[in-house]
Amino acid sequence: MSNTIVLHGGAGSSNQFSERLKAYAKRSLNGKSALDCVISAVVQMEDDQDFNAGTGSVMRVDGSIQMDAAVMIPGRFGAVAAIERVKNPVLVARDVMERTPHLILSGDGAVRFARAMGHRDYDPSTEKARERYRAMMSALEGKKTGEDEKYSVMREVLRSMPELLSTTDTVGAVARVNGEFAAAVSTGGASPMLRGRIGDSPIPGAGIYCGEKGAVVATGIGEEILKRVLCYRVYSRIGAKRLEDIVREEIAAFGNVSVGLIAVSEDEAVAASNTNMAYAVEYF
Repeated sequence: MSNTIVLHGGAGSSNQFSERLKAYAKRSLNGKSALDCVISAVVQMEDDQDFNAGTGSVMRVDGSIQMDAAVMIPGRFGAVAAIERVKNPVLVARDVMERTPHLILSGDGAVRFARAMGHRDYDPSTEKARERYRAMMSALEGKKTGEDEKYSVMREVLRSMPELLSTTDTVGAVARVNGEFAAAVSTGGASPMLRGRIGDSPIPGAGIYCGEKGAVVATGIGEEILKRVLCYRVYSRIGAKRLEDIVREEIAAFGNVSVGLIAVSEDEAVAASNTNMAYAVEYF
């Protein structure tokens, strides 16, 4: 089958962004490898304020921005978790994979590593993020007072005020190039969330997985994806039936919990979700 790349803009993202993702996909195709292609695609989405990654990231309840990202090819993985003040977390994740013996770096250690690798200090906060933060904190204040109580009602706020949820979740890309597979994912997290919270994106098998049979990236409610090890579940079933059937069956198992998947195998490329999800599939 021909080379292909699949992008998604996150569970909950508007379908009107699909054309933009198609352009990003096409621009990423000059990469020499599947890994180059998926990273190029994710960098473009990180630089787009309409997506919840990089410059489009949401603020946590303490006003900080902490981001997660990961890259994977068969047998190799790298990720950063709760990293701050970098422009493109996915590039730092690639450095973790290629330039350290580790799999995941987090927090201030990830920031120090990023600086050592030449990634400059960058403030990803935007006025859009600050407006959303003010609305979130106002809603929390209106429920109860006291920091501990604010945290305890976050789930209640999400249920009663769904507009506070980030309009997009993770961004991600999977590719098959010259018979090789790669996956990349990046996120600014969920809203509201505690400082230090880590979702599914930087965890291999949960929000991302890539092996000799294909590549899979998930988007949606991170805690549920993580508990179900969703991407490895999909990957482990590749070859048993059509990839599209596998993806749709795994999504159906989530019921009303928002989730989406993109995946490639030797002969298929799939994007599906139980909610709105901007995506693009390009063959080349």
